[in-house]
Amino acid sequence: MIRKISVATALAITLTVTSAVVVAEDLAEAILTPYRQKEIVPVDNKQYKEECGSCHYAYPPGLLPSKSWEKLLTAEALKKHFGENAELDADTLKVIHDYAIANAADKSYHKRSRKIAIATENIEAPLRITEVRYIKRKHHEIPEKMIKGNKDVKSLSYCDACHTQANKGVFDEDTVKIPNYPDWDD
Repeated sequence: MIRKISVATALAITLTVTSAVVVAEDLAEAILTPYRQKEIVPVDNKQYKEECGSCHYAYPPGLLPSKSWEKLLTAEALKKHFGENAELDADTLKVIHDYAIANAADKSYHKRSRKIAIATENIEAPLRITEVRYIKRKHHEIPEKMIKGNKDVKSLSYCDACHTQANKGVFDEDTVKIPNYPDWDD
């Protein structure tokens, strides 16, 4: 009987220590990597910036998980991209798709992207950044009149209307200036 308890205790200790080491290694990698940053990787791909930015703000891929980009960046999906035809030739689509997947929220060490990845990991892939729970929570205190009722903003999908350093991947609230509401502070 004592031998069975000893074996069970030894097994439990081994599993606990092994699990702790694996978690510690992942945690150490996430904390100690030279790539870990607070914000989001800014768009640095010329084709992505030109093609996507010709119609709307070229959203950094770190604002959505790869499962979302997989759905958004197919030839079929681009034929009816939010009501518009955004078709691309196969080579351009491959470059943009591969760039978005490689820099998606779930592939990033950047803190804000990691939060988006966690907020979207157990749900259906959101097709809009404004559908991401984390993004909604960060904007919930802003009165609707300052967004939808604001001719210079219109909706949360115009990130760069208020986030003055969005093109640098910075979405910190210290860099927010809501057009037509210079004195607003949450």
